[in-house]
Amino acid sequence: MSHDRYEMVVGLEVHVQLKTRTKAFCSCSTDFGAPPNVNTCPVCLALPGALPVLNEHAVELATRAAMGLGCKIDHVSIFARKNYFYPDLPKGYQISQFDQPLATGGSVVIGKTDKGDNIQIGITRLHMEEDAGKSIHDRYPGATAIDLNRSGVPLIEIVSEPDIRTATAAGAYLRTLKQILQYLDVSDVSMEEGSLRVDANISVRPPGQAKLGTKTEVKNMNSFSAVEKALESEFERQCALIDAGGRVEQQTLLWDGVRETIRPSRTKEGSHDYRYFPEPDLGPLMLDQKWIDHTNHDLPELPEPRKKRLLEEYGISPNEVEQLTATPALADYFEAAARASKDGKAAYNWVMGEVMAAVRTSGEELTHFKVRPADLAQLLNLVRDGTISHTAAKRVFSRMVETGQPAPQIAADEGLLQVGDESAIATWVDEVLSEHPEEAKRYLAGEKKLQGVLVGFVMKKSSGRADPKRVNQLLSTRGG
Repeated sequence: MSHDRYEMVVGLEVHVQLKTRTKAFCSCSTDFGAPPNVNTCPVCLALPGALPVLNEHAVELATRAAMGLGCKIDHVSIFARKNYFYPDLPKGYQISQFDQPLATGGSVVIGKTDKGDNIQIGITRLHMEEDAGKSIHDRYPGATAIDLNRSGVPLIEIVSEPDIRTATAAGAYLRTLKQILQYLDVSDVSMEEGSLRVDANISVRPPGQAKLGTKTEVKNMNSFSAVEKALESEFERQCALIDAGGRVEQQTLLWDGVRETIRPSRTKEGSHDYRYFPEPDLGPLMLDQKWIDHTNHDLPELPEPRKKRLLEEYGISPNEVEQLTATPALADYFEAAARASKDGKAAYNWVMGEVMAAVRTSGEELTHFKVRPADLAQLLNLVRDGTISHTAAKRVFSRMVETGQPAPQIAADEGLLQVGDESAIATWVDEVLSEHPEEAKRYLAGEKKLQGVLVGFVMKKSSGRADPKRVNQLLSTRGG
């Protein structure tokens, strides 16, 4: 098989839209989904005489991303003109960075080897650039429409080293990268909205060979699973081509997600084709060390340190920590509830159970969920203190979701406060034993496994208000 005779060599170029209110070089809005061409001005329409002015917040977010990925920030970086013609690029060039980018070096850890060593994917560079507009091919029959709302939106391009050897590793790199960028709060990283886009460079070579093969670039992948499928498909194509005595040509390919096939787009340009030269309308971007240190100091906690801390502080398992840290919003919600209730395990069970189920049902964001972490903690404390049963707590929670009222009020209004009174519980136990004579007879004769069944009957009869511990104690004395 070709798999044994060749290894896959992949480097990824990830374009990430920065989370700014305005564009990279003008004050137009970056809002997604606005009507075509409303978020435009003379600068992003490239009208004669219009001059770019650099967005300071975009520089801050780009620098934060570079630091979070362990890159070295260069004190001086240069914006360049990348010249090419495309219908949705009105200037005829894109403002980007070329030989003096914002940051270089860095790496992403995507897992561990069998020996416990980190598997690292190196980052070559991270640079700033602007986005092009969008060609829309399905609006008018036989014609292409151009929407320039996206033209000039600030991006960073993160270029990996060719360190990726499998499609699965490419997926792991992208998911880890997305998570880090989410925690840094630099982008919405949504492939659906185009704020994260991936181009893959892939070549093949015999295992052990140092020299790289001829690469192709695959574009048009709209999910991480599509990236993995496209890489597998192109790997198979290149292996088969070489086995048949052919040669891989350097070209750009498009992934067809419907047919799950690769098709050629154009012969791949080299960097000389873009005729890069420094952008004459923008001076060098100069960052002083004090500003860099200040930005570094303000970095939020990243996923790996947070996982380690949650593991130590809240008594939950590594697998549970992985689930909870999937997004910063989920980790924040859990941590606030666990801290207020002083019970990490109970908070984990409720957050990953009832809370996430309710959020999925409502379709809203966790950050806008009606039951806030402090409200959930109040409910957990009622259960821990024996004020309400676990069964009653689930009813209280669903009412909290509906009404937004606090747990103690709902528990009191609905008569769900747990009853620990011996005589009331004894009455319920007596009623259950008389209503279920067969089970009662077998239990009293020594069939202890029926105790759980009888406790369930008592809990049902009391609408979840009976204290299960007292019920068990009373039944034990009856069955003793």
